[in-house]
Amino acid sequence: MTLDSVIHADPPAHPGRERRPPASPAADLRPFAVLQAGDGVPPGTAYLSATPGSVLWGRLPGPEDPPVLRVAPGEPVVIDTVSHEGILEDQGRDPVAFMARYGIGADLVLRDAIDVARTVPHRAGDGPHVVLGPIAVTGARPGDMLAVRIEDLRPRLPYGFVSSRHGRGALPGEMPEGPGSTFVLCTAGDGPDGPVGCIGTPAGTIRFPLGFFLGVIGVVRAGRGRPSSIPPGWHGGNLDISLLTAGSTLFLPVQVPDALVYVGDPHYAQGDGEVALTAFEAPLRATLRFDLVPAGAAEHMGVLYGETDDLLIPVGLDEDLDRAMTACVRNGLDLLTSRYPLDRATAYAYLSVAADFAVSQVVDQVKGVHGRIRKADLAALLDSGTPATPAPVRPFPPPKAL
Repeated sequence: MTLDSVIHADPPAHPGRERRPPASPAADLRPFAVLQAGDGVPPGTAYLSATPGSVLWGRLPGPEDPPVLRVAPGEPVVIDTVSHEGILEDQGRDPVAFMARYGIGADLVLRDAIDVARTVPHRAGDGPHVVLGPIAVTGARPGDMLAVRIEDLRPRLPYGFVSSRHGRGALPGEMPEGPGSTFVLCTAGDGPDGPVGCIGTPAGTIRFPLGFFLGVIGVVRAGRGRPSSIPPGWHGGNLDISLLTAGSTLFLPVQVPDALVYVGDPHYAQGDGEVALTAFEAPLRATLRFDLVPAGAAEHMGVLYGETDDLLIPVGLDEDLDRAMTACVRNGLDLLTSRYPLDRATAYAYLSVAADFAVSQVVDQVKGVHGRIRKADLAALLDSGTPATPAPVRPFPPPKAL
């Protein structure tokens, strides 16, 4: 089945709030190919797919969960992630039947998504996310930082969904406008200038650039039990930071031996804020490396942050958005003064005139703010030969009972 046949399929025959494009997105788009679990993975590569033994649905792993894979620091790992959209209870927990309502045939449905929907337990009140792991990183110890290096992200399907459900999102009680949930079909492919997503409307097609990223990356936190997959924390988890695309690194404070890292919640695109509740939810194949940063190293901050070739990305988290902003600015100061020969007053001034701070998301109970600090602005300081002053390691707050 081609993407064009998906777009031109008959509308759903059942009552509901589904939305689908009424017209073909553009002739210049080449739909992404279907990438089934394991297809094309080089022999001998450390590999993880979504199976009943390797995933949790709606919960994060705890210290009692045995690792489903063990890797050495720096060893590449290929992970086939599954999106929760299309398999949830309010979608029938049958992805073949749900996609058929949009004219999408079974040949465009992932087999691992079908297996998860049929066989993996999911309790009412748990989060929606399909979480793969935990993965043990040999030699990681509490006090280290785990550097999760995102080497590659590949789309697995030419479509996905943006969902809005009552009581959720930035406008609870106001959106959706009618009863039931709204599921908006998005299509995706390669265009002349890169990967593109499309939303069809009666007046024409909305086109927007794609930026693949994993919404959930985290390490098992100290304590007992499996926390909800919804709220992020200083262990990482459901951060939903759209800057963490291929080529970026997320630094996480290790809290238990072997770190026990997990991933999930794949996205094709997301605006800062994620206001409708979800992003463009669709499955990805991720290639990751896990490196260790010992205490005392320049990258060691004690709290999570991100980095790309061009940016430092401080993070702030709190149920209160103002406090999340405060935490993000404070972590930005620590990043600057530990990397560069800057006093805090000068660093504070620089953040005010040159750094950008954005709301990562406001829909996951704990709200997130992230900063964008351009490394190029500060390059001359590294050439001065003046040493930086290590920032104090700030202990991450105790986890909330969510």
